[in-house]
Amino acid sequence: MGFQKAEWVLRTNVYEVNTRQYTSEGSFNAFMSHLPRLQDMGVHTLWFMPITPISLEKRKGSMGSYYACSDYTAINPEFGTMEDFKTLVHTAHEMGMKVIIDWVANHTGADHRWTKTHPEYYIKNEAGEFYDKHGWDDVIDLDYSNPEMRRAMIKSMLFWIDTCDIDGFRCDMAMLVPVDFWHEARTVLEAEKPLFWLAECDQWNEPQYLDVTHDFVRYHQPLHTLVDTLYGYNGLKPRHAIRALFTSNHDENSWNGTEYEKYGDMAKLLAVFSCTWNGMPLLYSGQEIPNQKRLAFFDKDALNWGDEAGLHTFYQKLLRLRSEHPALRAASDEVETRFIAADHPDKVILFERVSAGRSIVVILNCSPYPLEVHIYSQDVLEATYSSLFTGDHIRPADNLYLPVSAWGFEVLVS
Repeated sequence: MGFQKAEWVLRTNVYEVNTRQYTSEGSFNAFMSHLPRLQDMGVHTLWFMPITPISLEKRKGSMGSYYACSDYTAINPEFGTMEDFKTLVHTAHEMGMKVIIDWVANHTGADHRWTKTHPEYYIKNEAGEFYDKHGWDDVIDLDYSNPEMRRAMIKSMLFWIDTCDIDGFRCDMAMLVPVDFWHEARTVLEAEKPLFWLAECDQWNEPQYLDVTHDFVRYHQPLHTLVDTLYGYNGLKPRHAIRALFTSNHDENSWNGTEYEKYGDMAKLLAVFSCTWNGMPLLYSGQEIPNQKRLAFFDKDALNWGDEAGLHTFYQKLLRLRSEHPALRAASDEVETRFIAADHPDKVILFERVSAGRSIVVILNCSPYPLEVHIYSQDVLEATYSSLFTGDHIRPADNLYLPVSAWGFEVLVS
């Protein structure tokens, strides 16, 4: 059986926090000074990259990978104390935000305390050594055929709910963990409170027991292929499945480049798409600056905030619209998402989302040329719309030729 999503999940957005690189201090307390700005920008859910201590054995770089945990129920001293994190969560809650933490269930660091206290929790190679099946050389894999290990893992997850009142988990490499474990964990943990489960997963329909899945939409592809991909996302089964959409995260930024390296002038257009298509928008630390550098993964490399975040208002408009407009609700039978026929199909994506007599129309010019987009059907877009970014009033039915700048976008709101 599936699980009922918490109501707030259907309207939320996610903002990934890289605590180490967010400030020069790299601490929870320093990050807290950004909470009022993030609240004003419209952020609803804070996803913290792993907050647990990092293994010393086989450590990469000078500070190691967040994803090589040495203790599931302790705080990385690099970030502060348990009390600091509890204060951060409490403060975020008072400001109307939720907090989820990154949970790395497939593997631990090489010197996790379980290697000493419970070596039977791990798989071993023919030589009887701990190892990782995927070739990651700073972590070792857990053995999910061991019921005791599963219970210990769930108990560790429960610790963060009971101790810090977190609101859910981002499940790292969720598809590498047996699906029935997520069912087992959610059954136990949601006896405490409704939770949000965000899964890193490269299969659309797995795992069925988590709320939202994400991998990376490859935007560098022919437009007709991308549209087919979007149709696929829109037709996710089961119907309640939600896809997180984004242009950057910790892996993409560090290993594949910033959105400006990959997409150049198309970056803002894709941000508009991620916040308006049928799914859940996900932002990464510093995209609102906008950050244009790759952040080191294993060493200190702080974001440069300067005097202000230049894209604050841009994201504020999108995130607030996403939370307030009925047509942008995710995984809803009451929302229809449809493409609208127009010319320049090799350059333009034009779609509408409709609910309760109100709609959002999104026009994306995926080309370096200014265009006048001709809408073919005269029976659509009869309402008067307000432009999200200019405030202008537009009635497309009166003029079926809509001008859009190079790499431009328009969001029309009724």
